[in-house]
Amino acid sequence: MPHDETLAQPPATDPAEVTDAAVRDLPPSGGPTATITPYRDGPLIVRGDFRLLDADGNGIDPGRKTVALCRCGKSGIKPFCDGTHKRSGFHSGSAPTRPRPAAQLFRGTDRAAAEEEPPPADPES
Repeated sequence: MPHDETLAQPPATDPAEVTDAAVRDLPPSGGPTATITPYRDGPLIVRGDFRLLDADGNGIDPGRKTVALCRCGKSGIKPFCDGTHKRSGFHSGSAPTRPRPAAQLFRGTDRAAAEEEPPPADPES
């Protein structure tokens, strides 16, 4: 089986270059794996092997294998949760309130075929 050079490329380091389309079909990285659970009206709980980076790509030592990440934006120890969401009245469900747009596009269709088809012509043009 020939080696596919496109799969051997390192991921983009600029967060602006990381898109859903760019990573959707990549194989598992073999790197850190984690489970992320959004808690209703609370933080994101991250469990497992993971790397935490700031916006500049610098590592943040979580100090443990399970952390709570702030979702309300009010924590005094961001990116970690300090419980401020309880006092600030933060409300958010533990699941999305609507499916991601890509999930609607590809439900019941062949993803590869859908990506290759051009959009329908606008009848008013």
